[in-house]
Amino acid sequence: MSKHVAVLMGGWSSERPISLSSGNACVKALEGEGYRVTPVDVGPDIAAVLTQLKPDVALNALHGPAGEDGTIQGLLEILKIPYTHSGVLASALAMHKERAKTVLHAAGVAVPQGCVVNRFVAAKSHPLPPPYVVKPIAEGSSMGVIIVRDERSHPPQILASDEWTFGEEVLAETYVAGRELTCAVLGDKALGVIEIKPASGEWYDFDAKYAEGGSIHVLPAEIKPNVYQRVQELSLTAHQALGCRGVSRADLRYDDTPGGTGALVVLEVNTQPGMTPTSLVPEMAAHAGMSFGELVRWMVEDASLGR
Repeated sequence: MSKHVAVLMGGWSSERPISLSSGNACVKALEGEGYRVTPVDVGPDIAAVLTQLKPDVALNALHGPAGEDGTIQGLLEILKIPYTHSGVLASALAMHKERAKTVLHAAGVAVPQGCVVNRFVAAKSHPLPPPYVVKPIAEGSSMGVIIVRDERSHPPQILASDEWTFGEEVLAETYVAGRELTCAVLGDKALGVIEIKPASGEWYDFDAKYAEGGSIHVLPAEIKPNVYQRVQELSLTAHQALGCRGVSRADLRYDDTPGGTGALVVLEVNTQPGMTPTSLVPEMAAHAGMSFGELVRWMVEDASLGR
């Protein structure tokens, strides 16, 4: 008898629409692989829903707070439902960008220099010399990311307004010029390296990530073989240092600008990378000879407790 898989999606974070897209893609693929699948739009009653459903496995397609920060993982541990992706500690750690940077730095992974600052303080005076980046401490999908350019005399005023909904403390980091690279880890193996070029605009923001044709993915990335290999090594080291399981994806910057530093830094590790039709991990898996169906099958068969 085929396994009963509950695909957890939706939730209530700012990344709900992406999660629904990821979840629906996984549902379709898993049905094609012969599993019995129940899509679950996660709400506050999720414990009761799962208790009634009694699935064999939960495929976690949630993104953002509650789904990616160890919360749902803890619940699944309590309910004794084997699940995909990282466990409680790795999820919570990777989601908190500042804490994750501390662990990565200790593991010998280069990370951007920066500091945590109150949003009102950051709106009054530059926390770092421009150019720098301001980002929420615990959000994904480039939500709330602001690049403060050299020529900007005033710090970002939105930080002090009611429009800012990403927490009282923000992370300010030195801006790293150059290329945007990303590399996924599947189990204990790094996949190919993609360079992401926004089709319009200057960087890989929310629209570049999810809009049709919003970005150009160059796979394999056109960088020197030793740099390519180093990206894979850093991604695997970061995955292991944080204690990630299943699939993760590291985002990096590579400064190969004229007169640049040549630095290769890890910006963050995503423990719940997107699984939408335009997502990076399915593309890297396909490049490695793995269909989308095979990828989700691998995730389900890899699921466990005590992750």
